[in-house]
Amino acid sequence: MAQDNDNSQAASLRDGSVTLQDIAAHAGVSRSTVSLVLRESPLVAERTREKVQASIKALGYVYNRGAAALRGSRTQTLGVVVYDIANPFFGAMVAGIDAVLNRQNYVSFLTNSEDSPARQQRFLERMREHRVDAILLCPAEGTEPQLIETLQEWRLPCVQVLRHVGQPPFDYAGTDFEQGVRQAVNHLVALGHRHIAFLGGQAEHSATRARWQGYFAAMADHGLEQTRCLRTALTRQAGFDAILALMDEPTPPTAVICHNDLMAFGAMLGLKRLGLRPGIDCAVIGTDDVEETALSDPALTSVATHPHAIGEEAARLALRRIANPDGAREQVVLSPRLQVRESCGAHRPSTHSRHAKPLVTQD
Repeated sequence: MAQDNDNSQAASLRDGSVTLQDIAAHAGVSRSTVSLVLRESPLVAERTREKVQASIKALGYVYNRGAAALRGSRTQTLGVVVYDIANPFFGAMVAGIDAVLNRQNYVSFLTNSEDSPARQQRFLERMREHRVDAILLCPAEGTEPQLIETLQEWRLPCVQVLRHVGQPPFDYAGTDFEQGVRQAVNHLVALGHRHIAFLGGQAEHSATRARWQGYFAAMADHGLEQTRCLRTALTRQAGFDAILALMDEPTPPTAVICHNDLMAFGAMLGLKRLGLRPGIDCAVIGTDDVEETALSDPALTSVATHPHAIGEEAARLALRRIANPDGAREQVVLSPRLQVRESCGAHRPSTHSRHAKPLVTQD
């Protein structure tokens, strides 16, 4: 009989169709025990689990989780849709998501919408096909509110992250962007700045609107009427181009607040190109406080928006929603914190002309 089992197992290995019975015979356990191990059941003793896993590896068995999902109610997967995967903010945020999911034996599928609603829609449809248990969605710019209703019709739980569309109540995790910009304006005014500009955003989503509201409200609180708000993309290049345009105006700003840190890095490069010194001739404040801020030259003052913590909170919200689909909707909004560094010095009259020449050498 043992010889028959060995022959059957050898035949299965030759044709590539390793079965649960093959694994059970190899590990010396029952087929049901192998099934429990594959489903990550806590009912299996650790020593037995390790023995079965060793047999799975030795036989080259690949678990068809998609087929198993068709037999069960959950896939233990979450879809994550962001709009700018190149921004280090999202690297930190996804790390926070995965830290929570890993503890619950969940994994995430990450996609980048590039702020395209059409691209975003394709990703969501594909995730639905793969039967993810929930979606963490940073809505692309221009996303219609009806999208959230569509996800509800699909019975696909959705937690909106950083940005939000549609009418509340909805599940959401983010930070208080309005308060963060208020902190930046208040700090600059306390240093003596009166001509403060804001760079970035197109006002097509909630996160930009909140930043602008914070800027205009804080400037009004201080009785400052010289407001300057540039609508731009959210890249280093956009920050670079914007600062060049601003510093060529008849009354250039003495300080700028940027929509994100990438723009702030670009703005500091632009100031250097003009022969100006960031933090001395013009103060610069970014938003997000990514790791690079402390390493830039000069070190960038930034509004910390806690991307890792936002990711953690978003993942927890999703897991709670999966466990309780009909529970009350939740919003988790973290408090920002201004991290003061070298790029926002006190206002002083610049010794440089607004038409200062770029730092170039001639042959």
